[in-house]
Amino acid sequence: MTDSITKRVAGLDWPSIQQTLDEQGFAAFPPLLRNEECRELISMYEVESHFRTRIDMARYRFGIGEYQYFQAPLPPLLQELRVSFYPRLAEAANRWQTQLGQEAVYPPELAQFLERCHEHGQTRPTPLLLKYEAGGYNCLHQDMYGDVFFPFQVVFVLNQHEKEFAGGEFLLVEQRPRAQSRGHAIALEQGAGLIFPTQHRPVQGTRGTYRTTLRHGVSTITAGTRYSLGLIFHDAQ
Repeated sequence: MTDSITKRVAGLDWPSIQQTLDEQGFAAFPPLLRNEECRELISMYEVESHFRTRIDMARYRFGIGEYQYFQAPLPPLLQELRVSFYPRLAEAANRWQTQLGQEAVYPPELAQFLERCHEHGQTRPTPLLLKYEAGGYNCLHQDMYGDVFFPFQVVFVLNQHEKEFAGGEFLLVEQRPRAQSRGHAIALEQGAGLIFPTQHRPVQGTRGTYRTTLRHGVSTITAGTRYSLGLIFHDAQ
């Protein structure tokens, strides 16, 4: 393909994305996945052989909806997304580590990072498809899955907001030390994505850099069915 996923990821405005990550902790980007790729991913949801685990969110009081974790080997589209995004986000992850006075520990390639996960017994892939119908939602949470985790995740919305579903904004809530929480509600176009922190981010204060804790979720779907793809870079125990 002349317009591969790898080229599309490389073609994003990374200087702007990196700056936005540093300034506000998260960054949206315009549609990267084509309509047919979104439909292909949605169609996978009903094919059991693609997945290792299905979670009914209500059973665990995570919300109302369901999601499924892909099993290895990942579909080529998903593998290419994961491999292509990782090096750019590793740059930001190491920069954040340095800002917090810690060692830059994230290797430049995904395969090297996954080796570290596997050394800690984290061998199960974590990319997932999520499905919410009207009345569904996802409680605020974090996705770590073990001692080793990557500081960023990426989420894509796979169908059309306000046409195929209503509500269902992505929620990101930041807790700053000794302050009230700050929330963001983010609506994404079909195929567009959002990069956000897995656990915390550095913030520059008057007395130096400190870290804030973040959790994410999905607001209530008021009509239709919402599908999304979660791109997590660390594997699970």
